[in-house]
Amino acid sequence: MPSLSPALRDALAAGRPVVALESTIITHGMPFPQNLAMARRVEAIVREQGAVPATIALLHGRAVVDADAAALEHLAREGLAAAKASTRDLAALLVAGRTAGTTVAATMRLAALAGIAVFATGGIGGVHRGAAESFDISADLDELGSSPVTVVCAGAKSILDIPKTLEVLETRGVPVLGYRTDEFPAFFARGSGEPVPHRCDSPEQVAAVIAMHRRLGGIGGVLVVNPVPEAAALDAAEVEASIAAAVAEAARDGVAGKALTPFLLQRLVAMTGGRTLQANLALVENNARLAAEIAVALASGTGA
Repeated sequence: MPSLSPALRDALAAGRPVVALESTIITHGMPFPQNLAMARRVEAIVREQGAVPATIALLHGRAVVDADAAALEHLAREGLAAAKASTRDLAALLVAGRTAGTTVAATMRLAALAGIAVFATGGIGGVHRGAAESFDISADLDELGSSPVTVVCAGAKSILDIPKTLEVLETRGVPVLGYRTDEFPAFFARGSGEPVPHRCDSPEQVAAVIAMHRRLGGIGGVLVVNPVPEAAALDAAEVEASIAAAVAEAARDGVAGKALTPFLLQRLVAMTGGRTLQANLALVENNARLAAEIAVALASGTGA
């Protein structure tokens, strides 16, 4: 079982709203000190909305569900020196006593074990471009189909094959809800050209769908896609051109597997003069705010 502080255990026992937060965005998604400032700000946003933040990570061989201030700073300073833990890695890294940032899939698994129903992240993983040859499909999609956690994100990362990602989500039976949007967002860009299956216009409506999904026997998660704020969004064509160039660089340099996403994100920061980093910060904060609002609505019994 993951390690919970007495305060978090009491909050869950009392039915208070809790929002899980992942840690690979700290260790692998942003450089220091922006990553630490982001982690602190996101937790503050969750608290401002009346929910309890729970940043999940592996720390020296312990699965920690609510990392404290010292742990956040340790993760931020470790950066890429920390391991990157997906679900397949959890057992081995825990036994080895390692420190790691947890991916969307691993965070979902640990949140579910702790009894946390809502999770905010930047973007989910999915089907990578060229997956027909590489078979590179994120474990996030399988975990969404099996862990009862609602994930709030800005869609799938722009570096992915979004139509195929949506197909896999449909196969896994994952409800996909567009929050105040009819188009599936593409992380840095507000739209991908792909429609969302269903739209919700309030946290209470999202909570009602989650409650109905559970009553109908849904065993997996619900995906809520929340577009990056308009002021921070990048033009979709510009993002696509930069991604194509970064993907070509990765292929040339033999970058693949776990190293691929951090490589591509770092190259995009350089290619866009830092604008993708600013968009990343904006969308993570936006998702944390919405996730907290949904958690509050669920805790109040909305949709029950």
